[in-house]
Amino acid sequence: MLEMRSLSLSVTVRGRTVRAVTDVSLAIQPGRVLGLVGESGCGKSLTAQALLRLGEYQGVRREGGDVLLDGSSLFSMDQQTLRQVRGGRIAMIFQEPMTALNPVFSVGTQIMDVIRLHLKLNKAQAKQRALRLLADVGLHDGESLLAAYPDALSGGMRQRVLIAMAMAADPDYILADEPTTALDVSVQTRIVALLRKLQQRRNLGMLLVTHDFGLVAEMCDDVCVMYAGEIVEQAPVRDIFDDPRHPYTRALMQCRPESVARGRPLAVIPGQVPPPGRWHRGCRFFDRCALADGACETHPALDCWQRGDHRARCVHAGKEPA
Repeated sequence: MLEMRSLSLSVTVRGRTVRAVTDVSLAIQPGRVLGLVGESGCGKSLTAQALLRLGEYQGVRREGGDVLLDGSSLFSMDQQTLRQVRGGRIAMIFQEPMTALNPVFSVGTQIMDVIRLHLKLNKAQAKQRALRLLADVGLHDGESLLAAYPDALSGGMRQRVLIAMAMAADPDYILADEPTTALDVSVQTRIVALLRKLQQRRNLGMLLVTHDFGLVAEMCDDVCVMYAGEIVEQAPVRDIFDDPRHPYTRALMQCRPESVARGRPLAVIPGQVPPPGRWHRGCRFFDRCALADGACETHPALDCWQRGDHRARCVHAGKEPA
C-alpha cells in the first residue's frame, strides 16, 4: 500500500518557520478510494503533495514521519528513483488543469513524454498509446487533439487530458487534488463518473482531496476529515455519514445545501480556519466549536474516541450542543 506515517511538515511564512501539517497518518490501499476532506487552508493539498515529495520545490520541509510505498521510504529514495515513482507507480491529477498543463507544448508532446519516460516506447508506439488513452477518457478525435495546445481546449477537455496523462504509465495509485473544482457542474458529473470507472476497472488506490461531501459519498470507501493541519476524524464512509462524531465533521455536514429545508438559510461555521502558527494550544477547533469548554484546553489524540475503525479527536465526541 501507499502509506503516510506520522508525517509533519513545516513552511516558511514571512521569514518564520511554522508547522503546517502535524502527525498525519493515512493509508491508500489498492482498489479503494480514500477521501481527504476539509475547508480550504486545512492542509489537504500539502498532505497530498507530500506523498510525492512535491512540496520540497516550494520550501516545504519534513519535520518528522515518513511516506512508504510497499514498505520503501520515498524520503530515502534518490532523485532518479523518485522520478520513476512519480507518474510511474503514483500519478497526480492537479486541481487547476490550465496551470497543470504546459501552454507552450502540444497535448501530444506532453502525453507522449510521460509514456516514453516510463514505458520506454518509441515515438510511434507512444503515439498509439496516447490515442488509446484519449479514447479511454472520452476524447475520440485523438489525432487533432494531439496536435492541439492546452489553451484551445475547454476546461473539461483539459481535465480529461490530465487524467489520460495520469493513466499513461499504468500507475498503482492516483492522487486527485480537487479534480472537479474548476469545472462547470454538468462537466463535474462526467469527470466523476470517468474517474470512478477508471479506478474500478484498473483496481487503483486513490486519494481524493475534496471539500464536497456529495463527491465523497459517490466515490469514497474511507474518509479522513482534516482541520488546521491534522486529522480530526477517520472512518469508513458510511460511518461518517451515519454517525459523524467530531463537531467539525458535523458542522461540515450541516453546511450541505441538501441538509437545509427549503426556504431556510444555509448553515455556516462561524470564523475561519486559523493559519499555521496560530492554532489553539488545545483542540484546534476550539474557537469555532459550540461544545468547547475547559476540557478542550488539552490537545486531544486522534483515538480520544474510538469504535472499530472509526476515530475522532474530541473529548466531547458525539455530543450535541445545548
